[in-house]
Amino acid sequence: MTFYESTQAVDNQQTTMAQMLGIPRENVRVVMRFLGSGFGCKLTPWTHCLLAAAAAKHLNRPVKVVISRKMMFQTVGHRPRTQQRIRLGATAEGRLTAIQHDYLSTNSILDDFKEICGEATPSMYSTPNLRVSSGIARRNFGVATSMRCSGAAPGLYALESAIDELAIQLSIDPVELRLRNEPMLDESQNLPFSSRHLKECLTVGADRFGWSRRDPSVGSMRRDGLILGWGVAAASWHANIFDCEAAIEYRADGRLRVTSGAQDIGTGTYTVFAQVASEATGVPRDRIDVVLGDSSLPKGPVSGSGGSAMTASLIPAVMDAARNAQQRMLIVAAATPGLFKGAKTSDLAMTAGSVHHRDQPASSGVPFDKVLAAARTSSVSGQGRSEGHDEVMLGTTKPSVSLQSFLAHFVEVTWQPEIARLRLSRIVTTVDAGRIVNELTARNQIEGAVVMGIGMALFEEVMYDPRSGAPINSNLADYILATHADAPPHEVVFLQHPDLHLNELGARGIGEIGLAGIAAAITSAIHHATGVRVRELPVRVEDLLRSEVV
Repeated sequence: MTFYESTQAVDNQQTTMAQMLGIPRENVRVVMRFLGSGFGCKLTPWTHCLLAAAAAKHLNRPVKVVISRKMMFQTVGHRPRTQQRIRLGATAEGRLTAIQHDYLSTNSILDDFKEICGEATPSMYSTPNLRVSSGIARRNFGVATSMRCSGAAPGLYALESAIDELAIQLSIDPVELRLRNEPMLDESQNLPFSSRHLKECLTVGADRFGWSRRDPSVGSMRRDGLILGWGVAAASWHANIFDCEAAIEYRADGRLRVTSGAQDIGTGTYTVFAQVASEATGVPRDRIDVVLGDSSLPKGPVSGSGGSAMTASLIPAVMDAARNAQQRMLIVAAATPGLFKGAKTSDLAMTAGSVHHRDQPASSGVPFDKVLAAARTSSVSGQGRSEGHDEVMLGTTKPSVSLQSFLAHFVEVTWQPEIARLRLSRIVTTVDAGRIVNELTARNQIEGAVVMGIGMALFEEVMYDPRSGAPINSNLADYILATHADAPPHEVVFLQHPDLHLNELGARGIGEIGLAGIAAAITSAIHHATGVRVRELPVRVEDLLRSEVV
């Protein structure tokens, strides 16, 4: 069976389909060269995948299955609805004494998926007393599944909204309250952070946004006849690395070929693979070919492109493959007559794609394509792999450090009470995600995640028919999404602090953290402008008609 599949996880798709079809894993091939979107729901196969295979087997011919938009609203999962309760205790000086986070998430009658809303709560702030509890409310509608920034997005909406409310109660600036409760270590695990620069995210973001000019009084700030509201929220997201394999091949045509069964879901994985391979080998990027998205290639991460772990996972695999390929190239060079007479492999080195005597400059070297030509060999390759943190995630091994990325959002809204018109006018986001390998694609990730967060805060909601449990607004006319017109100017700042605990380049994942916290920053800005505290999303015009500001 060969599947040309819209999947975020080529390896998982291959394993699952083999099991479901009852055939050996090696008899299943999955091809996914490029995926335009995934956002979590394509991490696992759905019913139509197996139906296509069953139909092809029955008809003995290729079968293509296309899922309509209406069908997608029921058959490929959704982010579950959550109900959360946050209780905070603090001294008059703003030191937290207790955090309690209780939540329910909905799911279908037959499934156990849970939105882990308390994921970020235990390590965000310092507190001597903490309780996080959860439960599942089973309902008669389609199954819930992972969605971008699963757990942390709704969970931090509740926590960061509560922190803002506490700041108002204590008459303490919201940024200052967060700084006062910065933990020295991950208190939930009693572990040091591998790298944590959330305080810098808050202070740098506040400076770029102009937060010092904020008047805390509701409705007190105005510009061009509009009422301004300013809000802030912080966020974290776990940093992971999964088992991953890659191969690097030096070719006689002077090009470098990098391969992996990993997939590109629109995040720029092809580009990052080329960048990492270039850094590892010194070969210019324009001479590097990247081949991804096929289960016949070296095994990609079993988790797929999920959990913002792709870049962190591929780096050790590519670097390892580069070292192994270079070592084999040195063996070939030493054994080829006429190149390095009498030299042993240990006498040679490889720099910027050329082999040279270790005690001589790289400029004296022989380019790898000349080495291969002299050896009458078409290519030399090396395999590499990343050792994942799967055991840590499963709880069978205790980690030595707490691995997380951090972020702060600053949001400005404008409010026109005469016509109940609310608009986002600007956003500043500061990000601590280790070394940023590709700033262009990283910025695109944060901006895209923030637009999703705007949808979460202001527009998106599924409404269900109480008689059937089917979505009523199962189309893009009635299910409202954020558009370009809803996205304000957005400044993204990367702090660029490499985290060498995760990989040798110091890069952490970045795809999902942009969605965490943004809804809370928006609703806090709305409260600052209108005096209305919204605790249920999305914000509706009806909520704002209760505005205290005229």
